Amino acid sequence: MAPRNTSARIADVALRILAKEGPSAVSMRRVAQAVGITPMAIYHHFPGRKQLLETVTGNEFARLLEFLKAHPLRGTAENRLILIMQGYAEYAFAHPRIFDYIFSSPRPSARRYPQDFRARRSPTANPVADLVAELIRARYLRPDDVWEVALTLWAHVHGLVTLYHAGRIDLSEKQFYALLRRSLRRLIRGLKA
Repeated sequence: MAPRNTSARIADVALRILAKEGPSAVSMRRVAQAVGITPMAIYHHFPGRKQLLETVTGNEFARLLEFLKAHPLRGTAENRLILIMQGYAEYAFAHPRIFDYIFSSPRPSARRYPQDFRARRSPTANPVADLVAELIRARYLRPDDVWEVALTLWAHVHGLVTLYHAGRIDLSEKQFYALLRRSLRRLIRGLKA
């Protein structure tokens, strides 16, 4: 089997373990065994566990971007902001362990605010910032720092999702989304021009 195919299989298996059991369950030995290669052979494809997890999570941002773009951003400005942020929450519900790992665990290669965001190195933050910038130009939102507003929206949704994942919000998923939309409306109305 070609090394590229083996690398892809290794990454797929690591992602499945991460999604099902969390990052602590991902070991080089376990992944190698599941792929059907020797524990030493896995190191020909990834130098270590950290690099394997970085590859796996790096690929996940493309999937998160799909969630952010899943809903056509139609309707009122408020509705458009809610829809893009709802995509973030939907990813968190669809992939809770991966979400928790990529957004709530320290990772050396994680993009950092403000430098990486302002340099547009965050493909998943850029669409939110672009929408915020558009709505500031349209005078729907009051003039403000685009990236700080985008970060505020992201942190708001992230906080609610994290509380839900931790069992601190005792609602059904449907009720949670209703709460999220109401909460975002309150936040957005505070940002309006």
